[in-house]
Amino acid sequence: VIPCFVFGKAMARQKKGVIINIASMNSYRPLSKVGAYGIAKAGIANFTQWLAAYLAPAHVRVNAIAPGFFLNDRSRKIMFNEDGSQTQRAKSVLAHTPMRRFGEAPELVGCMNWLINDQASGFVTGIVVPVDGGFLSNAGV
Repeated sequence: VIPCFVFGKAMARQKKGVIINIASMNSYRPLSKVGAYGIAKAGIANFTQWLAAYLAPAHVRVNAIAPGFFLNDRSRKIMFNEDGSQTQRAKSVLAHTPMRRFGEAPELVGCMNWLINDQASGFVTGIVVPVDGGFLSNAGV
């Protein structure tokens, strides 16, 4: 949050800029075992929308990306057993992700590239973009 104020102030003086925050699927839905994380990410989503309205008159756009389930060093330990098989948590996550796979880093970069490109998204501010393989759209029924 503090970097948004520091850099946002400089961008506002220049009358130009883009801020991209990182929210989460937890911004929308509480997920088991990570309550405090979800609360914090919901706050980031709300802060993004507030800051977008605040900085819009200065021509600074503020958006967020809400990643679904992406593998990294920490999540691999949660999603896979030592033998490489999926844990029950991984199976549950994928069962609730219509694309039935984990996201890959270039997919987040693609969304970020769209958001920072003034020609492609110059009229886009105050949104939180799910990059989640359909997780958010799946009611599970």
